[in-house]
Amino acid sequence: MTNVNFNDYQLSSDLLKSISMLNYTNPTMVQEQVIPAVLIKKDVIVKSQTGSGKTAAFAIPICESVDWLENKPQALVLVPTRELAIQVKEEFFNLGRFKRLKVSAIYGKSPFLNQEKELKQKTHVVVGTPGRIIDHLDKETLDISNIKYLVIDEADEMLNMGFIEQIETIINSLSKERITILLSATMPKDVEVLSKKYMNDPIYVEIEEKNSTASRIEQERYTVEEIDKVKLLKDITIVDNPDSCIIFCNTKQKVDDIHNELVNLKYTCDKIHGGMEQRDRLRVMNDFKLGYFRYLVATDVAARGIDIDNITLVINYDIPLDKESYVHRIGRTGRQNKEGKAVTFVTKYESKFLTEIEEYIGHEIPLKDKPEKETVMNSKIRFVEKINSTPEIKETKGATFNKEIMKIHINAGKKTTKMRPADIVGTLSNINGMTAEDIGIINVLDISTFVEILNNKGEMVLQELQNIPIKGRIRKVSKANM
Repeated sequence: MTNVNFNDYQLSSDLLKSISMLNYTNPTMVQEQVIPAVLIKKDVIVKSQTGSGKTAAFAIPICESVDWLENKPQALVLVPTRELAIQVKEEFFNLGRFKRLKVSAIYGKSPFLNQEKELKQKTHVVVGTPGRIIDHLDKETLDISNIKYLVIDEADEMLNMGFIEQIETIINSLSKERITILLSATMPKDVEVLSKKYMNDPIYVEIEEKNSTASRIEQERYTVEEIDKVKLLKDITIVDNPDSCIIFCNTKQKVDDIHNELVNLKYTCDKIHGGMEQRDRLRVMNDFKLGYFRYLVATDVAARGIDIDNITLVINYDIPLDKESYVHRIGRTGRQNKEGKAVTFVTKYESKFLTEIEEYIGHEIPLKDKPEKETVMNSKIRFVEKINSTPEIKETKGATFNKEIMKIHINAGKKTTKMRPADIVGTLSNINGMTAEDIGIINVLDISTFVEILNNKGEMVLQELQNIPIKGRIRKVSKANM
């Protein structure tokens, strides 16, 4: 058990408050080594499995070091997928809540113009996928002249997805006077080459888990004909009766097919793959995190770095075609040292992939017999009860913040009234009982302005602003969704 406390890092009170409200009690092993290294401005290479607290490990020291007064981005975080970009943005946003840090997520299939407008405002941290970052660099809509921190997250996956040239283009556009942090669950040769080429005497952090994946996640496999997979899937889910389960397939079409099968069987389920509209993918992931449905059918877009608590079962309906994907898929369960289970279906033509995976993880995956008919029948009543019951809705990671923070909407913006953050601060500071510490993030858009009111003072401010002029006039002010 670690004796290290977040207070030991001499972090600001604003950051410590956020850490406490996120229920981060003590640093994880990776955080113990990465936080102090980044605080003293050292390059760091991190090899650590998913679920080890890597995002907070780099986000905490970056949030501490960012200069709020500087309008240009000071940290750039590269990630392989849109879902991960949004997740990392949320981590920075929550940690930097009381420092009023502005964080932008930049990724494809999201309106470029909206991102351009957002980047024109004060932005402290940019999180994005390589392709869209380069789009903004080419159009000169992202100013990277003041980037002091570069984070390359899930480096092995980005190189595996063919992003190496884009990553090098971005790196070569940055100042050499920066801190570089590279994180990877595995350390293939091309990741090592990248680190040697672009990092300055980095500290190497490798976390060997006390509870290894092998001991924490029960792994098993079944030999099955392709035509019999749906029946086996049904039998295993009835017997195991998970509270939350991800079913991985190798193609978008297979995801669609299996999702349709489960819908017909009355499972509470949804699906996610790269062919879906971005807003639909975000909705599905958010609803799954909250627990609105128990079964998610997915391609590997959901296998990397997605932080969802209490997934009790992962099923590889299709065996992954590369060994690293197996590790990342099963890593969706057994997180935060909890126990989990991973099941893999293997056809007689897929022994090559199985052998590669077993050599990579260093042990055989036990072969199991298919559930007996009697076992399935005996489990069915309990399964049907759970399927027909309403799932327990979980709190989001930042839900605690919302209890003492209110976001308000002011019906005036840059284009309509030439509104500036200083106008808002001036008005709010003149309200009796308000101080600068009670004002959170201010986001001035073309025709609207959003302001976070901290420290349980939202209702009071909302009432006061009904009768107080802002920039010379009474404005329509209402409560906004967080």
